[in-house]
Amino acid sequence: MADDFGLSRRTLLAAGAALSGAIGLGGGAEAASPPGPKVPADTGAVQGERVMFPNWRGEGDRPPAPIPAPQPPGSRVGYCIVGLGRLSLEEILPALGETKRARLAAVMSGSPDKARLVARQYGIPEDAVYGYGDWDRLKANPEVQAVYIVTPNAVHRDNVMAAARAGKHVLCEKPMAANSAEAREMIAACEAAKVRLMIAYRCQYEPFNREVVRISRSAEFGRPRLIQAFNGQTTGLPEQWRLRRALAGGGALPDIGLYCLNGVRALLGEEPAQVTAQIVSPPDDGKFAEVEESVSFTLAFPSGVIAQCMTSYGVHESRRLTVHSAGAEIDLENAFAYRGQRLFVTHRSGKIVSRDERQLTQKNQFALEMDHFARCLQEGRRPRTPGEEGLQDHVLMEAIYEAARSGAPVKVGPPAGAGDGLDVTRGPEPEEAG
Repeated sequence: MADDFGLSRRTLLAAGAALSGAIGLGGGAEAASPPGPKVPADTGAVQGERVMFPNWRGEGDRPPAPIPAPQPPGSRVGYCIVGLGRLSLEEILPALGETKRARLAAVMSGSPDKARLVARQYGIPEDAVYGYGDWDRLKANPEVQAVYIVTPNAVHRDNVMAAARAGKHVLCEKPMAANSAEAREMIAACEAAKVRLMIAYRCQYEPFNREVVRISRSAEFGRPRLIQAFNGQTTGLPEQWRLRRALAGGGALPDIGLYCLNGVRALLGEEPAQVTAQIVSPPDDGKFAEVEESVSFTLAFPSGVIAQCMTSYGVHESRRLTVHSAGAEIDLENAFAYRGQRLFVTHRSGKIVSRDERQLTQKNQFALEMDHFARCLQEGRRPRTPGEEGLQDHVLMEAIYEAARSGAPVKVGPPAGAGDGLDVTRGPEPEEAG
């Protein structure tokens, strides 16, 4: 019997066959309606591991994105989340529900009651719940191929060394460690164990930040000349670990100022040649007895670009990245936030100066970085943000602290032996998600 649209089952099957020949794997989002007899738009067709549809929208609308193509659960990389603090519970664990190549296989925590509760909530078996002393038991779990280290900065080194000994690949939160010496140890341990190490610089996988990089490097509006990066927020609870130097390694700089430093480096692909800096902390606020409240630092690059970066624990929340060139101002609002990015380009078009908003699809940054690492493990790739990327930021942060202490510029540069090209501390460009 024909359906409500006057199409018989035979017609629908024939239409599906026609779609198979008319739609290619790479063009599903932008394909025009297939030529010849009218084909139903909503049946789709299987192409490889993806279901494809023709573009049903008119020329005036943006074509839809390709249909998601998640891997079957058994094919995904199993992660153990190490550390069940705010970031894990608020962002990382929920983000695993949006991944396509990763899955939650285990949790590790120093709080047994919390770990058991989280395991029940996410369907993790009791024998996949670990304490911080259970690395040998984790080593024997074949369901876990990678760990995601989400513990305080000062224990990253010990966690990564233990994971390497257990033969597990490592995704480690930023900052990579408490200092550059620890970062070097972590890289060496992972190399010796033949496991991959990636640092969780989520913004390098986020679509709006990547678009700023693309525009800037393309010289669409001329080469960047000046860059401003700001990341600030207020800090309340005085007992939190981020205000303890022994656990955090520093204050606003390694916690949130690192996004400015790494963001500018990733944008240009260059390494700065010189840094200057100033640190200010209120003398009457006990929260900042051990770590700094506010840091201003300037990076001078070999190409002539100057980047002015500021970060603070004492101001209303604001996170912005602005690139100035001869032809435009590129302004990314909420640049370093977990969500809510908005990208504006101010430029001249003929006699008109316009401020255009570039609209992209928002995507979960944590899901993107976990999927990227999973893909690197599955395909034998070097991550975009390997341990060397985290090490270089530690070297530069130490130079920033020295410049602030001495009041004099500090010369820096690329790592020894890395050459003077672009992206010397990074792996290949991340693939498009989907």
